[in-house]
Amino acid sequence: MPLLSQPHRLNGGVLLDRLHAIQKEHGYLSPQDLKDAAKDLDVPLIQLYSAATFYAAFSFLPKGRHIVRVCMGTACHIRGGEKLLEKLEADLGVKPKETTADGEFTLETVRCIGSCSMSPVIQINGDTQGRLRTDRLSRILKRYIPADEAKPVTKGEEG
Repeated sequence: MPLLSQPHRLNGGVLLDRLHAIQKEHGYLSPQDLKDAAKDLDVPLIQLYSAATFYAAFSFLPKGRHIVRVCMGTACHIRGGEKLLEKLEADLGVKPKETTADGEFTLETVRCIGSCSMSPVIQINGDTQGRLRTDRLSRILKRYIPADEAKPVTKGEEG
């Protein structure tokens, strides 16, 4: 018999399934959603936070409608990935892990997308765009804005 009572521990799959469900429904893990899940699952809140902080798939901040990932792997870095990131930061007005004020785009960096032969590459909502130059980025971003909301993507660019 243990000296101290131990909290109920869930199978990790149940806990991760709940975190994925919250992330899918809301786009991120809010503090209130985590508190509610901890209560529903009868586990300490720290158990949810431990799992959520371990996996890169989870976010504690709301994300934009479109996720722009810039590959920073070796091949992409050598072929201009850093310049693509700088241009996207300037055009969108955000740094990596930030979302544009209109909620359209979240900018992220990743270690490798796995498309080295097409470097440098970005992904937008999972669609890979390769062999990029900075002068093509604005046109690519515009594809992800509905026609009825068409507006300039880049600062100072006429639409």
